[in-house]
Amino acid sequence: MLSNDARILRGAAMLAAPVGVVAIIVSSLLAGGKGLIGSLVGVGVVAVFFGLGFWALMRITRDRPQVVMMAGMLIYAVQILLVGVFIIVFRNTTLFNPRAFALTLLATALAWVGGQMIYTMRTKMLYVYPEPSVPPKSESSKDPKTESRDGT
Repeated sequence: MLSNDARILRGAAMLAAPVGVVAIIVSSLLAGGKGLIGSLVGVGVVAVFFGLGFWALMRITRDRPQVVMMAGMLIYAVQILLVGVFIIVFRNTTLFNPRAFALTLLATALAWVGGQMIYTMRTKMLYVYPEPSVPPKSESSKDPKTESRDGT
């Protein structure tokens, strides 16, 4: 993983973690033990889905930087789809509080995406590698600055 990628991943996690902790505390206070479990599952789903999505994006675009936007949009759409499916599947569960789960998942996912956006904007990444404007000197060519006006 490149240093810029690690910085973006770390930034997204640093922004999502406090949001997840607050959501866990609020859920456990308002909904008890089932709220705690629901919010822990929500934070886990975000960490797994968005962490794996970021890893997949970096893996796909490592050799092909020209597909970053297309791959990023595709991975984001798949992540949101999977999160929606996960919410629908567990909406009537008795294992945990579904409302605490859904609200924690939503808040943590938004914080993760916001962290990715902020740290991507702060990272100075070259997406075009500039070519040198001056061609390399060859030994057989004369330097025009050292030539006199009369050609000698």
